[in-house]
Amino acid sequence: MTICDVIITMAPTPRQIGMKLRKLRDEKGMSQTALAKKARISREHLSRLEAGRYDPSVGVVQRLAKALGVSLTELLA
Repeated sequence: MTICDVIITMAPTPRQIGMKLRKLRDEKGMSQTALAKKARISREHLSRLEAGRYDPSVGVVQRLAKALGVSLTELLA
């Protein structure tokens, strides 16, 4: 197993990212509309991300982490 295999194996799936997004959003007491607005994405896009239907881009993940007040590491852990 190479280091690339380990990194790929450890990367969260879209479903895992979506579950974490929803958990953090709920913990912060934010609606989808409020988080989407703060992260500059549509509510529909956020809904699809939370459902694990989309794999977010790095830029979207960074904006979501900032909007939630968490680190990238916390969001992707």
